[in-house]
Amino acid sequence: MTSRSGHAGKKLGVALSALAVLASGIPQVALAQDDGPSLIRDTEIEEILHHDSDPIFAAAGLDPKNVRILIIGDKSLNAFATQGLQMGLNTGLILQTENPNQLRGVIAHETGHLAGGHPIRSDEMMRAGLKPMILTMGLGVLAALAGSASGAAMLLGNAQYAGALGALGYSREQESRADQAGAGFLEATDQSGRGLVEFFDNFRYQEVFDQSRRFAYFRSHPLSSERIEVLRSRVERQSHFSAVDTPEDLAQHEVMKAKLEGFLNPQVALMKYKETDTGFPARYARAIAYYQMKDPDRALSLLQPLIDQHPDNPYLWEMKGQILFEFNRIAQAEEPQRKSVQLKPDAALLRINLGQTLISLNDPKKVEEGVQELKRSLLNDPDNAVTWRLLAQAYDTQKKDGEARLATAEQYYSLGAVREAKVFAMRARELLTKNTPEWRRATDIVLASRPTNQDLKDLAKEGLAQSNPAH
Repeated sequence: MTSRSGHAGKKLGVALSALAVLASGIPQVALAQDDGPSLIRDTEIEEILHHDSDPIFAAAGLDPKNVRILIIGDKSLNAFATQGLQMGLNTGLILQTENPNQLRGVIAHETGHLAGGHPIRSDEMMRAGLKPMILTMGLGVLAALAGSASGAAMLLGNAQYAGALGALGYSREQESRADQAGAGFLEATDQSGRGLVEFFDNFRYQEVFDQSRRFAYFRSHPLSSERIEVLRSRVERQSHFSAVDTPEDLAQHEVMKAKLEGFLNPQVALMKYKETDTGFPARYARAIAYYQMKDPDRALSLLQPLIDQHPDNPYLWEMKGQILFEFNRIAQAEEPQRKSVQLKPDAALLRINLGQTLISLNDPKKVEEGVQELKRSLLNDPDNAVTWRLLAQAYDTQKKDGEARLATAEQYYSLGAVREAKVFAMRARELLTKNTPEWRRATDIVLASRPTNQDLKDLAKEGLAQSNPAH
């Protein structure tokens, strides 16, 4: 995996505690409270989820590239659809699914909500609750950063997040429509709707509990026996009802669950994936679990045979680099991280890991190379706040004060913290050469960050130059 925040975050990636607070005083951000939900970013898991989801999105008339899947590090069974074509899947729900078809059933149902426009809510409410959760991380780029008072005050934490999701409730009529739409999407992609019915059947007893005891998913998605039977009748009549998951899809589903279990529940993983189990998911889970339990040597001893058997798997190399980096073997982390990028050059999170390592080596040439790797990652992941934060650190090391403050402005802007973004963009303009692309970008951020009349007067004194209206 590549990163996380909050309680789960502290266990899911490379600790940025190895990266000192910037000498320039640029504040850092704390992303979630210790026991709250966290946003998990992991290229391998995201790839598996998109493999499961993209055909369903396309069948619903949605461009898969425009649908964002949020992996929420939370043990509760829940999923949700929000405006802006965003779908959230709790790790607790993923781990509860027995096979890909069950997970795809839930995804198809949530896609029914997206396609039907059900999650439309106040833009301000959703921004307040979810924007901080969309800080991009990887299980190798931890965003549980200690912050300044101003950074902490800026951050909208778990209460707002929970409140936003609490407002996402659907009527029984909308639920029925999402069921029927989801069943249609599965049929259109030659898949069975059996998994969705099985998923509902497995938890239908939750309908009889009161709100405090009912799974979060069924508080926002009211269930009933009649609704399940109507859905069952529909999917049993569909021509692909007897379709089954392929061996390859089953294997990938088990890898995803094993990886999540190893990171989130390492002790449980060691009990579940016993030493006698020599399958790939079990060995992978045990290696991750030992790493999470701060036994890097044992983790590496389990991981290396997997790499020897699967030398073209970029995620095994990524994991090796992550373990080495986190346990302060930074120079040794460079080679496996380079290998992961070589094997998967378009994966932004892998480049971030490599860039983070390079700028931590305190070699001017390595720092510059790290800057270039981070910039390249932004081509595929331009709103990654952690990338901007690392760039700010690298620029500070290089004594490029203007670029450092601009990168921090970008970090806050990507989080929706426009007040802080404006402050740092104004500072950047003072330090950058006038009319350069960087100076213009800083001006764009100021203009897009609710400038005051005084801010506009200050800009006018210097001349706005030509700004990009797209920003």
